[in-house]
Amino acid sequence: MTNLPQECDYLIIGGGILGLCCAHHLRTLYPEARIVLIEKEPALASHASGRNSGVLHAGFYYSADSLKAKFTKEGNAAWTLYCQEHNLPINRCGKIIIATQEEEEPGLAELKRRGDINGISLDWIDPAQARELEPLARVRNRALWSPTTSSVNPLQVCAHLELSLINKSVYIGKGVRYISLLNQKEKFSTVHTSAGKISAALVINCAGLYADKIAQNFGYGKDYTLLPFKGIYLKTPQVYTGLRRHLYPVPNLKNPFLGVHFTLTVEGKVKIGPTAIPGFWREHYEGLDRFDWRELLEILKLQSHLFLFNKWGFRSLALEEFKKYKQSHLLNLARKMVHELEVSRFTEKAPPGIRAQLLQKSTGKLVQDFVIEGDTRSLHILNAVSPAFTCALPFTHWALTSQMNQKSPETN
Repeated sequence: MTNLPQECDYLIIGGGILGLCCAHHLRTLYPEARIVLIEKEPALASHASGRNSGVLHAGFYYSADSLKAKFTKEGNAAWTLYCQEHNLPINRCGKIIIATQEEEEPGLAELKRRGDINGISLDWIDPAQARELEPLARVRNRALWSPTTSSVNPLQVCAHLELSLINKSVYIGKGVRYISLLNQKEKFSTVHTSAGKISAALVINCAGLYADKIAQNFGYGKDYTLLPFKGIYLKTPQVYTGLRRHLYPVPNLKNPFLGVHFTLTVEGKVKIGPTAIPGFWREHYEGLDRFDWRELLEILKLQSHLFLFNKWGFRSLALEEFKKYKQSHLLNLARKMVHELEVSRFTEKAPPGIRAQLLQKSTGKLVQDFVIEGDTRSLHILNAVSPAFTCALPFTHWALTSQMNQKSPETN
């Protein structure tokens, strides 16, 4: 662990893609500033940032008035340029969105409408055109083709950013855990970490699964709590030449999950998933891994209420998602999008991820968009869920400059 200064200009909590991008922008804006980034794990990007699909989304899923719509489009272009400039691999394979049954056709039309409003390249294709792009795709009447959807290796991107920041004299403390806020004075906030006290002119909270808890220490995020959802993928261990494109179903636009789909990785492997299985504690990856009984009680209480009253369809979602623990059920959902599926090729499971999904207490609803709150001494990035990786470069720049200009950050 690098010796960390006890005082700094900027303290970033969380070493995922958002924390790294915040440090990247701050170093560009303030070449002489003392910047400290702390991460509780021994390696950066150990949680959502390193466990996500690696898909660079295009931006047509989201309503035009959302932060997600704005920053997905900009982020897709920004990461494409970043990877090209730094010789990082990128698979610009594109995506086909399929209605697997007739009642999904209106949802397909809604995606096209949103794409048009958001200025996204998104085209109608007929079954013959779909076969040219992806012979395996099973298209009924028509489908949507997204040429700008691509994929990267998220761990490679994060590792490149980390090395770049180290070379630019950003202090990175791995294995350093935020414990509590000690005090806030006129110019500094002092926090207690596992490496001792650190005082900063601005604390930036990018803590993902624990961002709501840290925000509440500072007096923010009071109307929010986090619900964990576990994402599991099946994958091929080798390159799979049988698939050329990402294949996605029409999602249920009433919730933020995109459904089981085919993801083509930057290496040419294929993943089927993810699930959105309710987790019982925040880092509930596998078995009793990282078990926390306090979190278990807190989350079970909340889930029981949502299940009993079926708030925003939680009961229906939970019952359907738990079925996906059965591998055959997951594969059957994927089969609906293709003419044939070599089941025997999908012999591995990718490391499971946890979606840190924010829930608004006052309404009992899932928060669909990004949320930031803060003041001149602290900034808190909440609900940084998919497509947060795609959005990270422009979104963090906007969040930082909004705060530094002493504007009231938008809260959605």
